[in-house]
Amino acid sequence: MRHITCSLCILLSAAPFARAQEKQQLPAPGETLKVTTAVVNVYAVVKQKNGRLVPNLNKDDFLLEEDKQPQVIRYFARETDTPLTMGILVDTSPSQGRVLEVEKEEAKAFLRQVLRPKDLASVLHFDVQVELLQDFTADLRLLDKAIDENVINGGGVGPTPGPFPTSDTGGATHLYDGIYLSSRELLKNEIGRKVLILLTDGEDQGSKMKLEQALEAAQQSDIIIYSVAIIDRSFYFGHTMGFSGDSALRKLSEDTGGRVIEVNRVKDTGAAFEQIANELRTQYLLGYTPTNTKLDGAYRRIQVKVRQGDYKVQTRRGYYAPEG
Repeated sequence: MRHITCSLCILLSAAPFARAQEKQQLPAPGETLKVTTAVVNVYAVVKQKNGRLVPNLNKDDFLLEEDKQPQVIRYFARETDTPLTMGILVDTSPSQGRVLEVEKEEAKAFLRQVLRPKDLASVLHFDVQVELLQDFTADLRLLDKAIDENVINGGGVGPTPGPFPTSDTGGATHLYDGIYLSSRELLKNEIGRKVLILLTDGEDQGSKMKLEQALEAAQQSDIIIYSVAIIDRSFYFGHTMGFSGDSALRKLSEDTGGRVIEVNRVKDTGAAFEQIANELRTQYLLGYTPTNTKLDGAYRRIQVKVRQGDYKVQTRRGYYAPEG
């Protein structure tokens, strides 16, 4: 078990359409080769009003806009076979004491259901610090072992400083730091579908990073966040503590194209993982070349609609343009 550091080795996986270069100009002698066009990938899940997944749409069924300007969908895949790179981020703070064991068992079952030989997963946990328990691997035995290593921390100051030392106010739930580090050091340089699964109630205490910084890091790394929210409200009531974690999880998940699945009964945890697995198997991949070619690093809003039918489209709400 070790802390995440900036020297963390990143495993690269190959996948199509990943912000790929579409067209280049050969440089004159002494000049630098410059990318003139890039592809932006948008992964979308389409549902009927009753929540049932819609798996059989075609490219012409979709409308896509960037900052309200129509875009041409150049690449399209249904039930995408794009490799999946996934991080499992587990809350081991005291508020999860009654639910952690069930989360661990269902997380292992989920990985067996979702991972294929070309997919990779990693396991991290957070409480007073953020630690990487298993680097990216397709070996389910190693992933199971890492998940089993999660135990509840008693709170207080950690024995050794992590990459983000505990703040002056203390706090045993460094969720935002965990998302920030997962985005910047684990998933940023990966290619293809990148998903971060949060097992937490969403309450943050003691992170150095703020919610907005964690979200921006995930957006800049093109990560989809799914949250399995098992909230033990009796824990907060018993400790006379306020709770607002559910709103933070909605912001993190919905802005990146995922969603929050709140588990009201611990025994329903498996059903929550099942929903995530089904959505990952029925995503659409829409790739387009932005009409706005400025390399200004600005945030650009994306909107995806289905031309006909009363459908809900679940996708990320925007991305950060590259900087020139």
